Amino acid sequence: MNDEPLDEWAERRDAHRPAPGAHRAVPLGDGPARGGHVDPGTPRGKLEWDGHQWVPSGVAEDHAAAVEGTGPQDAAARVRLPFPRFGALPPAPEPWRPTEEWWRP
Repeated sequence: MNDEPLDEWAERRDAHRPAPGAHRAVPLGDGPARGGHVDPGTPRGKLEWDGHQWVPSGVAEDHAAAVEGTGPQDAAARVRLPFPRFGALPPAPEPWRPTEEWWRP
């Protein structure tokens, strides 16, 4: 059983949610939502996050028009990664050298 306090869980959950007023564009149609590189000429629906759910806020005629209205859809830029610790790795070992000089006869 997980004994995490509710306020810590809510804080962790809210850290992964978009900020209120964030925008995104999704393709309109019967198929699943796909990236902008798939069918860039199809109409896009503009969505806005109101703090609880994505609410429709408009329609764009294609992917380029949707990006103009909503901003770049780069999910990788939104991922929070820990700052790397450069001193965490041990120093590189020196290359192996034989203790005695050896010549082939």
